[in-house]
Amino acid sequence: MGYFVLAFYILQEIEEPYREIKRWKRFLESLDAMGRIYLNEGGINAQMSVSEGDSESFYDWLFESYPGTDVKVHYYKEHAFPKMTVKYREQLAAMDRPFDLSMGGEHISSEKWAKMIEERDEDTIILDVRNDYEWEVGHFEGTEKPEFNTFREFPKYIEELKEKRDPKRTKVMMYCTGGIRCELYSCLVKEQGFEKVYQLDGGIIKYGQEEGNKHWKGNLFVFDDRLVVPINDDEENEVISQCHHCQTKTDTYYNCANMDCNKLFLSCLCCAEKMKGCCSNECIEAPRRRPFEVTKTPKPFRKLPFEEKAAFKPR
Repeated sequence: MGYFVLAFYILQEIEEPYREIKRWKRFLESLDAMGRIYLNEGGINAQMSVSEGDSESFYDWLFESYPGTDVKVHYYKEHAFPKMTVKYREQLAAMDRPFDLSMGGEHISSEKWAKMIEERDEDTIILDVRNDYEWEVGHFEGTEKPEFNTFREFPKYIEELKEKRDPKRTKVMMYCTGGIRCELYSCLVKEQGFEKVYQLDGGIIKYGQEEGNKHWKGNLFVFDDRLVVPINDDEENEVISQCHHCQTKTDTYYNCANMDCNKLFLSCLCCAEKMKGCCSNECIEAPRRRPFEVTKTPKPFRKLPFEEKAAFKPR
């Protein structure tokens, strides 16, 4: 038996989010499902995995509760999450400022997005609304690497972009993993005076399912146990990223074994073993270094509870 890895968001008013959280929890208790589901007054943002056997029950319940929800689906051999979390969250996606969804960009289908890439001119820019480590393993052709480390810095980036580009002439194409970041950040771009703003409907996940690797380079970073996946399982993908240590091509991410660093970095298996799972020589000598387990498919490190971390005994 396999599992369906689902990604979806719902942007609509939820009058009693805490009551809705309880309703989700009661229903999910009966299913073989894991994931992260965040709710607030403005909607829901969810990434989860559910067993094949329970998928129909989940779909029936979801579509009855929230008709028309666009669910992006990948198939995987095991759960992509270690546990199920359903909770209230102030921000469904990090924005750190108010936004008006009615100000968002125009939704563009996967087919039209591919055509716009082919026809882009000097007045068109393609913005990747993701972190730099997501861009590193895969991105659309013609996309410049984000000039920020995390997308929380995006507002400042757009303010600076306005000084370089004519907001009335410039066509701004925006994309992210599943679509929700663009829903919010496209509002910010238009707020800065850019008039021609377009967002990839359903994000990279939906594009991969509909257009495959067309105009896409590399693979896709995801925030679950898989870490990096192809955008289309039926097509071979070129690895475009490099090992942090030796520059060999690889798209395998590790968390640094130094508990006080925990940096996410790319590494080939040979260097990961040689460096004992660390990102630097300094971290190898760190007093609180986790034992390194040799594996071709590492999972993200689970943060220890405070008590366990405090009691951790170095190697």
